[in-house]
Amino acid sequence: MHDKTVTQLAAALDSGELSSRELTSHFLQRIEKADGKLNSFITVTAEQALNQAEAADQARAAGKASKLAGIPLALKDIFCTQGVKTTCGSKMLDNFIAPYDATVVEKLAAAGTISLGKTNMDEFAMGSSNENSHYGAVKNPWDLTAVPGGSSGGSAAAVAAGLVPAAMGTDTGGSIRQPAAFCGITGLKPTYGRVSRYGMIAYASSLDQAGPMARTAEDCALLLNVIAGHDLRDSTSVARGVPDYTETLNAPLSGLKIGLPREYFGDGLDPGVEQAVRDAIKVYESLGATVREVSLPHTHYAIPAYYVIAPAEASSNLSRFDGVRFGHRCKAPADLIDLYTRSRAEGFGEEVKRRILIGTHTLSEGFFDAYYTKAQKVRRLIRQDFLDAFEDVDVLMGPASPTPAFDLGAKKDPVSMYLQDIYTIAVNLAGIPGISVPAGFAGGRPVGLQILGTHFAEAQLLNVAHQFQQATDWHLKLPAFAEENA
Repeated sequence: MHDKTVTQLAAALDSGELSSRELTSHFLQRIEKADGKLNSFITVTAEQALNQAEAADQARAAGKASKLAGIPLALKDIFCTQGVKTTCGSKMLDNFIAPYDATVVEKLAAAGTISLGKTNMDEFAMGSSNENSHYGAVKNPWDLTAVPGGSSGGSAAAVAAGLVPAAMGTDTGGSIRQPAAFCGITGLKPTYGRVSRYGMIAYASSLDQAGPMARTAEDCALLLNVIAGHDLRDSTSVARGVPDYTETLNAPLSGLKIGLPREYFGDGLDPGVEQAVRDAIKVYESLGATVREVSLPHTHYAIPAYYVIAPAEASSNLSRFDGVRFGHRCKAPADLIDLYTRSRAEGFGEEVKRRILIGTHTLSEGFFDAYYTKAQKVRRLIRQDFLDAFEDVDVLMGPASPTPAFDLGAKKDPVSMYLQDIYTIAVNLAGIPGISVPAGFAGGRPVGLQILGTHFAEAQLLNVAHQFQQATDWHLKLPAFAEENA
């Protein structure tokens, strides 16, 4: 069952071939057997999952089940989950039990899905490798010496290893698409505002967006149908109707206009990654698409703009973690200032501290206009680059990451780590949707093809991705780890 897609498992549940309890038990057993080697989960909620499975089976027997009822999945440990530890991969929130459900969690539960637990992640979603977690690094199931990508690396690794058929992630600068690429799965970052951020612990509020991670674009479409939509509790949620994202999956691609940003195929791109991406483009041409080169001239400003805006917002958002109301508190503080300083110093990891300090500096008097305001102006130019490109083409394509997954511990320099997100960060600054799909291998490690669309073009992206997956089998490849732990 671990090699089946969400769509296939839903069909098996519908036909009565298996029950949700059987399915849930199967995946819980796989987690217990194999996750000690991967470290992809922080918390496993076995008892709760089996209770949910019983309820799903009863609903299905009564004819009251939704399409995804009884499907197990996992949640990145950034989503508040009532009664369950919600840590954000941090020491700061190691003892935090969420008193309510995030909207994404609420919607998935209402659809009858089964939460198997909370997946590991870079602390407060800050990182590109999943090595920054208080709970230790996650390993890539394709090669246990490699990183799975970050910050949603636990979700990506769990899906790739067949520990769960799908998982939720979040994407602030590529944190769904890059780990999906590194682990050989499909990951969708929706348009900013398409999915509610309520109950999703904030890193950078103007950039964060939740999205699905699964084997196929079809699975992601099913999940997006559930989690998308307006939420009055989230002021950044867009009041816009939600289409059925599965309706147009099989639309032909004849006449599709694909743009290849020249800035995505320059220096620093691994030759093996480039070859895999260009081979994928040829598949699209065989399906009737036309390809042309386009330019996104402000691309090289994306990383410096992001690393002003995101840390500034993080500095503001993380100021609430002070050792007073919830989270880690230092022992025997001498006074209030000592309580604040030691609680934060002990509770935050090195990368989080680095970004808080950068953000606090850029927001300080005398630097706000020089850095933060200027970065927001650059952000507007980056957004306009995409809008101009979409005047001439339907979608943009390129690599999700300049390299395949790198070795654990290989990126000692923070700047070299930040450069791993060079092709993904601009998408968050512009607020547009993007998807990464498996497109081959380089050096024995997966390569992701990134497909980008204009605002609220998720249906088109899913159609374009699905048609590629109908013509190729990269998404069906499983790491040896998944089979060895069957």
